[in-house]
This record gives sequence, C-alpha cells and structure tokens, in this order.
Amino acid sequence: MANPQPNQQAQEAASTARILAAQAFSRTAGAPLVPGNSIRLLKDAAENYPAWLAAIAGAEHLVHFENYIIHDDAVGREFADALIAKAQEGARVRLLYDWLGGFGATSRSYCARLREGGVEVRCFNPPRFESPLGWMNRDHRKSLCVDNRVAYVSGLCVGQMWVGYPERGIGPWRDTGVEVRGPAVDDLARAFARAWAEAGPALPASELPGPDSIPVAGDVALRVVASQPAVAGLYRLDQLVAVLARKTLWLTDAYFVGVSSYVQALRGAAMDGVDVRLLVPGASDIKILGPISRAGYRPLLEAGVRVFEWNGPMLHAKTAVADRRWARVGSSNLNMASWVGNWELDVVVEDEAFAGEMEEMYLQDLTGATEIVLSERNRVRATARPPRPRSSGRRLRGSRGSTGRLAAGALGVGNTMGAAITNRRVLGPADVKTMTLGGFALLALAAIVSLWPLLLVIPLALLAAWVAIAILIRAWRLHQESRTRAGSDPAAEKINIPHPTGEP
Repeated sequence: MANPQPNQQAQEAASTARILAAQAFSRTAGAPLVPGNSIRLLKDAAENYPAWLAAIAGAEHLVHFENYIIHDDAVGREFADALIAKAQEGARVRLLYDWLGGFGATSRSYCARLREGGVEVRCFNPPRFESPLGWMNRDHRKSLCVDNRVAYVSGLCVGQMWVGYPERGIGPWRDTGVEVRGPAVDDLARAFARAWAEAGPALPASELPGPDSIPVAGDVALRVVASQPAVAGLYRLDQLVAVLARKTLWLTDAYFVGVSSYVQALRGAAMDGVDVRLLVPGASDIKILGPISRAGYRPLLEAGVRVFEWNGPMLHAKTAVADRRWARVGSSNLNMASWVGNWELDVVVEDEAFAGEMEEMYLQDLTGATEIVLSERNRVRATARPPRPRSSGRRLRGSRGSTGRLAAGALGVGNTMGAAITNRRVLGPADVKTMTLGGFALLALAAIVSLWPLLLVIPLALLAAWVAIAILIRAWRLHQESRTRAGSDPAAEKINIPHPTGEP
C-alpha cells in the first residue's frame, strides 16, 4: 500500500488538531459547541436597547430579563413600561436583578410598580444573617430571553449612562452585545432558569424548551458559558485561548486586573509573535482605581502587548477576538471577581464571519483610543492623547457597575503588596504608588491597634460570633430538613446501630 501523500497527511493532522482543540474547549469551559445558530453583533445602547424593546414587544408567551443593574431613570422606566404592557397582555414576564448592583439604583417603588403591573420580580442574593459572606457572590449577568426563540447577551445594564446625556455634551458608554437565534437559545434559557431558582422557587419544567424544540436558524456554532461562583470555566477558557492563539488576540475589558497566571499567558503569546492588544477605559466610573489597572501595564508592555485606553466617557464592553475565527461577548471582566466570584454569562463564537465583524469593530474602537507605551526611561506613559469629553459627577456616581472592579482592585493591591513582601515577582515603577499607599495604610493600622486595641478586637469578636451563629443556624436547618425528608418518605427505614456490648 502506498504511503499517504504529504498533503493528505497535513489534512489529517489539521483535522486531528481541530478535534482535540474542540474537545479541549468543551471540557475547559464546561460548555458544548452548539451548531445551527444565527448571531447579530450589537454595538452600544443605540443598537442593543431598541432590539431588546422590540423583542419584548413581540413576545407571545415568555419574557425572561436578567440584569445586574436596572436604574430607576428614564431608560429604566421605558423598560418597565414595556415589561408591564407585555404582562398585561397575558405573557409571563419575569425580571431578576442583583441586590448589590441595584443598591441605590433599583428603587422599591420601581419594583412595586412592576409587580403591580403583573411582572414577577426577584432580587438576587440580598444580605442574610445566616450567610455573612454570601453577599460576595453576585449575579453580574445581562441577558434577555423571549419565547425561548431569541436571546440577547451583553455587557449593558439598564440606565441613562449607556445612552449618554446629549444635552450636557456627555456621550454614551461604549458597550457590546449580541442577538442569538437557534438551538443555543436552549442553553441561555436554562441559564436564566438556574439563576432564577437561586432567588426563589424554580421555573415550571413546562416552560423550559426541550433539547430539540428550537429549530436551526443559521450556520454559526457557539458555546454558552454560564459561569457560577468557584467554577472558573471562563477563566480556564481565556487561558486556553491565550495559549492557542497563533496570530492575533485582541481584548476589550472594562475592569482589567490581571492575575499573574493570565498576565503570563498574554506575555507568552506576545513574545511568541502573537499580536496581543488590550483596550481598557481611560476614565473609569471609579477614578481612584485607575492607578491599580495601570500598575499592571508594565509587564505586558515589556513583553510586547499593546495597551490602549479609551478616550470616551466609559468603556464597559467585555469582548475578545482571536485569529479571526474565535470571539467572545458577554458580562465577564478579566479579573478574579468575574472569573471566580460571580454568576456571569458569555457567548463564545467559532465563526470566521462573526470574528471578522469583531475585528473591524475593534479597529474602529482603536481610532478613539490612546496607546500606552514605555518611554526612553522605561516608564509607562501615554502617547499624544486627544482631549477627553467633559465628565459629570452624576455619571460617576450613577452606576454600581464597577462593584466588580472594587473587588478586582482589592485583588490587584493585594497582588502588589504580596509581591513586595514575598519577592515573588519583579516590581516596577508602576507599582510605587500602590506600594507607598499600602505601606502608609499598614503603618496607620499598626498605630491605631497599638493605641486602641479594642478597635480591632471587638469587630473581630463580633464577626467571629456572627459567623459561628450563622453556621449553627444552617446546621440546624439541614438537620430539620433531613428529619422532614425521612419522615415524609415511607420507604425510609430507621437504622439501628449495635451497642458495643451487643445489647440493644
């Protein structure tokens, strides 16, 4: 038998590599590749909000809306009107928002009006005495699913800042979303059902789509990565993409605080010749945390990663595109708060046409950004920067969308201070400000504890007591539930443990 031709061998090798890559992606993300979908890229609120409102208006049976923040402002009231109108037509309308995200934004009167209009409203993970640290896990997702036939996934919350304040010369926040039709909507509908069940009784099984009930809508294959706390599926996937990228890896992120392992993956790709770019906000909704992100630029720049800062009011998008064939759009930021702590939702698309659209949008965004470079003295600096749009105190205070950045920023400070103490990585000039502030803060804490030790002892004692009581309450509830289950199950049998002496 003749040996296979070189071309045939190359084709077989490429086919094997694709199969192994697909298997790695599925197992890493915990999400299968679903073919047969159509997908539409939506930029900013100007494209996302009208699409959402049109889908709600066209609903016949179900509207499931999940969003981290829904502001009680003109935009939020427009969505409330649309949801109430559909509920009064007889559709089942459900709204899930996050307690921490909605704190100070989603008012009680807003929710009461929705409920009075027939909308089922649930608040995700409000504080509970029996769970002292449970508040750290947030529902950071932004999704809309209508009639189990069309779904939207994005980084947009609901609020005026995404539309902008034209009368005051303030532009809209930059953000990205997608519209999905086809079998993958089943995964998106079930992702909402899991989050909804965390806040109350589960959805009726009859309202969930069957595995084959959604017809094919196109030729796009994608994955729905519905992250939950401590699962880290997207974190593993982001690492894998950084490792497998061969030509390009272009990232956009609102609250980037790179952990060492991910920064090393980006550095390795750049040093191997991959065109790695990172687009981040130039002006964030929490200004004090800007230096924390900038402290992480130096190791990236030294390895050849190109870093850009957005010149507009706020860049809130969370996207990635690699090798013009793989793309991601959703709610997850590149920090540990999103990767490990939150409920997040992202769509990972394997389609050359869609990835091409993402690349074109990225290049367009770079025309409104400023590149950060290392100067001759090896310091991080910006190239010539156009004047920034006028800011607004209302804009900076109006959103809780940066709660994840607070957590990620704390992790960034912790990384820098830990490195300074343990010498586990090389520190640079960009770390000086964080180290100085951290050092003075520790000195202040030491002085306070020395002069007034009860200021530390009493809070720690109260916290320990709170945690202890919470654990005992949960243990008692589990005990009661186990007794109830045993008493209600006629098949349950009492198990007799023999006495050590053999007596009953």
